[in-house]
Amino acid sequence: MINGFDELQKASKDSMDVATKSFGAVSKGLQAIATEYADYSKKSVEQSTAAFEKMIAAKSPDKAFEIQADYMKSAYEGMIGEFNKLSDMYMDLGKEAYKPYEGLTAKASGK
Repeated sequence: MINGFDELQKASKDSMDVATKSFGAVSKGLQAIATEYADYSKKSVEQSTAAFEKMIAAKSPDKAFEIQADYMKSAYEGMIGEFNKLSDMYMDLGKEAYKPYEGLTAKASGK
């Protein structure tokens, strides 16, 4: 009975260690994602402000429309690129959060 209790206690400790590592990976990943969102938001505001200033300084309506079209194109391309980057970051977050559990699942399945 004591041997079974020791094994249960060790399994419980191992599970807590794995959960702690997983939570650490999630925390680190979410922090990186939040930083990326903040950086992109700051960059986006700076670019839109610069485009607005250029539009106001334009000498003709045609030039203003050209500046707006260029800004919209670059903003769209930047947004798609950022979404792809964030998607990859979320995928990596999931992988890193699961990594600590791989050892437990291997032990549980007897491999």
